[in-house]
Amino acid sequence: MPTIFGGAIYVPESTAPTPLTSRQTPGNTTRLIPMGGLEEIGKNMTAVEYNGDTVIIDAGLMFPDARYPGVDYLIPDVSYLEEKKETIRGLILTHGHLDHVGALPYIVERLGFPPLYGTALTLGMARKRLEEFALAEKCQYHVLSDATDSVQFGSIHISTFKLLHNIPGCLGLEIETPNGRIVYATDWKFDHTPADGELMDLHHLASLGKKGVDLFLSDSTGADKPGHTVSEKVVEESLDAVIRDVTGRLIIASISTNLNRVQQIFNIAARRGRKVQLCGFSLMQNVELAVSLHVLKLPENILLDDATARKTPHEKTIIITTGSQGEERSALVRMAQGNHRSVRITKGDTVMISASVIPGNERAVSHVKNALSRAGARVISSKYLDMDIHASGHAHQEDLKLMLALIRPKHFMPLHGEISHLRIHRALAEEVGIPADKILDSRNGSIVQLDGQGNATCINQYIPSTPILVDGLGVGDVGRQVLDERISLSKEGFLQVICAYDATTKKVIGSPDIISRGFIYLRDSMPLLNEIRVKIRDKVNQSADTVSQDAMRVEATKLVESFVVEKTGRKPSIIMTLIPISY
Repeated sequence: MPTIFGGAIYVPESTAPTPLTSRQTPGNTTRLIPMGGLEEIGKNMTAVEYNGDTVIIDAGLMFPDARYPGVDYLIPDVSYLEEKKETIRGLILTHGHLDHVGALPYIVERLGFPPLYGTALTLGMARKRLEEFALAEKCQYHVLSDATDSVQFGSIHISTFKLLHNIPGCLGLEIETPNGRIVYATDWKFDHTPADGELMDLHHLASLGKKGVDLFLSDSTGADKPGHTVSEKVVEESLDAVIRDVTGRLIIASISTNLNRVQQIFNIAARRGRKVQLCGFSLMQNVELAVSLHVLKLPENILLDDATARKTPHEKTIIITTGSQGEERSALVRMAQGNHRSVRITKGDTVMISASVIPGNERAVSHVKNALSRAGARVISSKYLDMDIHASGHAHQEDLKLMLALIRPKHFMPLHGEISHLRIHRALAEEVGIPADKILDSRNGSIVQLDGQGNATCINQYIPSTPILVDGLGVGDVGRQVLDERISLSKEGFLQVICAYDATTKKVIGSPDIISRGFIYLRDSMPLLNEIRVKIRDKVNQSADTVSQDAMRVEATKLVESFVVEKTGRKPSIIMTLIPISY
């Protein structure tokens, strides 16, 4: 094998669960442990164990929603694996999206730097991510073919097969253990006319079904969408029609890793006599990597640098940019706000959002659309004039049923989706004839066990699966209490009272100072502030000589809280500071 580059806890309804510790080994049974990616979209990570050998599949992050103010990312809890890292034989990355590789910098050292496996593009993207943390040189990288390849990890043998997604180099896994065969297919779709012309091998999928699959795990993200996934050929035809009809500058926002979309835009731009400018560091980095690996094919003289783009007529340019999800610091958002270093939105620009909105990002995307419109741009999104200008990278219902019919598994477990997606995928599996009692309802941290007869069950054990929060340079140091305080502050603000008193006489010195943020505007609230000062002065003068300083602070805090609620109907956080002064 060549080397390159130098939540939730599963609780069965019947009985209370038994915690699984790293000291407990699965013995002669195969255990599959989803550590992320169930009942959520993101944070994908799964461990497979057999008799002292462990293989990890993916190491993804998840972007936070409104429940996690100020948090940058959520990553899986790997404490279970950390305590048994000597058993880890390798970490396979199915593809290069952040929800599958983004957690690597935060966990790879804790896992003892296991060897990384994946296609050349996937490993290249993982390495770029690790370079940001000065960890890249400490890892080993093993390239897998984007068609078929195989690796022996102790007693676990894994063969790969090609899956189609919206990024090249996406792998499915055939996992063979002494207890049976597992097929793992996350992030895939069927497309008979894909952007790069590389087809999925349906004969190979059917051959897996003929060999016999004891447990099949499959992507559920598109389970709520009827029919078949739109082909990339249809999207390219729609994009071509839009580019043909746009008379001014066209700005296309997409996900930075959707390299198939980038290739389509390059091809159409060359046919239509336009040049392409790239905006967004991650996009430029991914395109550079993909070109160096010959995954992307650049038409001659297609790219513009910033200086040349400024001199090129708008009707001759296309800008591909990051920011399709309304990310706060993305290039598209900075354009909409008027502070991008090289692109200024002008009247006559057309902005196309060529991406599905990730659940939770709807408000951010709406804000950026409004800001672009305010700046004078015409904004069009994924469905425009009955034309599809974006295709999902995930299979829809009819494709999911076809995959199940090809694989014909003995047991099935929906993967990669929110709980509604998993439930719908379960129903689809029943439609194609999989018995209900052979479909596993699993959650992050649950233990799926495969015995010697190929029977798969969710056993009554679990591992820790509460997500770890990444906030700036801190990993895991922000918990529920801090988040609750942030939410409270964002809703009600705070009021701080600073009161100095004589340590000898126990009388207040001067007038208490009051600071407020997010609660009231001090200059407009002097009567209220003066009343608070009087009450604090009276309370301290009466109590300082009879109770401890801590008890007095608690009583004063309760006094201000009740008074503020009575006068305003609001409940800001009260910060009471009492300062004894000795002369």
